[in-house]
Amino acid sequence: MSIIEKLKKAGQKVFDIYFGIGVVAMGLLAVLVIFSVIARYFFSLSWKQLSEFNVTLFAFTTFWGMGINVLKNEHVIIDILYDGVKPALKRWLSVLNYLIVLVVDLVFTYQGIAYVGVAGKQISQGMEIPMKYMYGIMPLCGAICAVCIVIKIIEFITADISYFAPKNKALTKDEPAA
Repeated sequence: MSIIEKLKKAGQKVFDIYFGIGVVAMGLLAVLVIFSVIARYFFSLSWKQLSEFNVTLFAFTTFWGMGINVLKNEHVIIDILYDGVKPALKRWLSVLNYLIVLVVDLVFTYQGIAYVGVAGKQISQGMEIPMKYMYGIMPLCGAICAVCIVIKIIEFITADISYFAPKNKALTKDEPAA
């Protein structure tokens, strides 16, 4: 097995763990929200700690998913003009696009670190823990997303030209619908 194959296999295992953490967090969030709704409406029970934990878990799943969306190409894209460009040019447009995304992500991460430094010493009202643990989700996930963006840029640079073939070709009168 070559070094590249070993790296790809290790990278897939890391991604599986990364994705698994997101799946577990989403599942836990769903269960806890359902539980808290049933407890509140049927039994008039409510816990501020659980409510705050749900909000924190929601924020975690949102920011955790940034890198997954980058790696899986699950982000929003308007590609009508992009699909009209030759594949050789698409490679470099993709690299440029992701470099811009990387800059935005690094600004987000930097601002997240600055925010944690300012507001992180406060104690949360529900769970009564320092807010740095809650706000720290932003820079942590921003840094993970930056790694995912760099991986995607490398993928664009090293990919075969067929990777950039149009993926959403519009149907015309000559082409039957699938």
